[in-house]
Amino acid sequence: MLSKSVRAAALLFPGLLAGAFGYGAVNVLYAFREVPLDVRFTFHTALMRVNGPVMQSLMGLAVLSTLLLAVRSAHRQRWISASASALVIASFVVTRWGNVPINQQIKRWRVDALPADYTEILRHWELFHFTRTGCALVAFALVITAVIGSTTAHGARADVGSHPAPEKERR
Repeated sequence: MLSKSVRAAALLFPGLLAGAFGYGAVNVLYAFREVPLDVRFTFHTALMRVNGPVMQSLMGLAVLSTLLLAVRSAHRQRWISASASALVIASFVVTRWGNVPINQQIKRWRVDALPADYTEILRHWELFHFTRTGCALVAFALVITAVIGSTTAHGARADVGSHPAPEKERR
């Protein structure tokens, strides 16, 4: 049986990760497109400096909690939880080798001396961001499925012994 704390952690951390990435994709990214480039790059650099340790910690906790859920689950829920963990790891890989190198470039950019292909670089950053956001959202949906499946299965097993036997069986 899964403890409530394992289920709670497995729901909390991937949910926060998906929410943070989703908020960035829906709100921050589109706000970046509306402001002058110097404002965008200044804010982007400041945001990434703060986001770095927070998001890395959150990704680590999401991986650990989904792995723990997989280890403590049985059958179908184990595979669903392991898949969620793999997707969280994928979001980390995309971040580490996709977004982070571009963030390092953006930190060095000056608005009056942008690289000729800066719009293409920003498009790649956005593509990486949508990819990691999608991975995190699907991982969260899988965790929900695994947790609901484990509580439903546990509830069904508990119900089996709680009903009185039919009249024929009692005789």
